[in-house]
Amino acid sequence: MAPLLALLIGLQNLPEGFNSYRELAAHGGRAPKTILRTMVWLVPVGPLAGLLGFVFLAEQPVVMGAIMLFAAGGILYLLFQDIAPQSRLDKHWAPPLGAVFGFCLALGGDLLLGQG
Repeated sequence: MAPLLALLIGLQNLPEGFNSYRELAAHGGRAPKTILRTMVWLVPVGPLAGLLGFVFLAEQPVVMGAIMLFAAGGILYLLFQDIAPQSRLDKHWAPPLGAVFGFCLALGGDLLLGQG
């Protein structure tokens, strides 16, 4: 199940990164190379935070549960307030279709692994 989860997280981050880049380029007042350089430097933050959580918080299920609940709320907020309303591009079906394919991939993977 871990490879499926890693794939889904990676696929989720692609449109979020694209959307963030577009917003920063349009309203950030920074050069595109500076934005990309900053985003590349932020890539290792996720795995590092995961490693720190594994090492220091593995034995504290209440704290881990609270962090996961907070993160889930943040993801739902981003999805429904930021990403979904802006996912429609004129004459481009890729963003909404990508969301449908992502859901189908998650459902299919869950069924194949016998979790559903």
